[in-house]
Amino acid sequence: MASANGERRERPAAPVSAEEGYAAAIHADVLALLPDPASARACLDIAEDAARAIGGRMAAAHVGADPEAMIAAPEEIDLQMLRELEEGSPHERLEHVEQSFEEWKRARTDREEILLDDCRGDLVRCVTSLCHDTALVVAPTHGNMDARDAFHDILFNEGNLVLVPPAAGYSGHLLRHVVIGWKPHAHARDAVVAARRWLAAAERVTVLCVNDKPDGRYQHTASELLAQLGLKGGVVAISSENRSVGEAILDFAGSANATCLLIGAFKHGYFLELLLGRVTRYLLSYAALPLMMKH
Repeated sequence: MASANGERRERPAAPVSAEEGYAAAIHADVLALLPDPASARACLDIAEDAARAIGGRMAAAHVGADPEAMIAAPEEIDLQMLRELEEGSPHERLEHVEQSFEEWKRARTDREEILLDDCRGDLVRCVTSLCHDTALVVAPTHGNMDARDAFHDILFNEGNLVLVPPAAGYSGHLLRHVVIGWKPHAHARDAVVAARRWLAAAERVTVLCVNDKPDGRYQHTASELLAQLGLKGGVVAISSENRSVGEAILDFAGSANATCLLIGAFKHGYFLELLLGRVTRYLLSYAALPLMMKH
């Protein structure tokens, strides 16, 4: 559990110590971050599949803002207290996440060793303490305020590779067919490099180039990057025609039976893309498959 600064504190009634849960979380290859009980099951299922694909370790952690343990402006504390009318208290939100986690854990005997850490207080400090060195964080972008704020911190402040479950739920087979939305920009390259272990484990990889230049620059750079990383995959070029780029990507993903979509997220920054309605925002709003991304 966290103090006002996101530090650990003991929960006497817990079956495992706070130190054990925290250690498991920060040393995991894949962390399921559970700020919202509504998406907890999907995050856990995706994290489990992602960890198994690379033979890595999985952990789970709850994070949440707690106005009684925050050092913040009075307005922020008042806002956090007002949300309790709709979302319940921080302790109630934790209880709901714990219930979802225990139900998920009981469903399979090989999940007995997976622990749930809890960090409440200053949400930014909690996210930093848990996610800073994690290779892949599975976290929702939709849901309660904690989910939205934690997603922003993970992507923009920590720079993690993030895997976002679809709003409608996860149907499995994460790496059966990964489609990479590609343009030869640094943020897209960084996302592919960060995801290399999962791309190497995928059954099929397709790099999608939308609206390539006449000289085929997108396709050439995509093929070069796959070769440099030792990855096998096809490269496909399409035109968006009368659709937005986001629509073209999702249409292709649907027709190709993609099970995961990898992109470099928010090329122009979060707030500018909110104003302009660009590709990342569109995909987060409408994708029916998991989105792997890195800013």
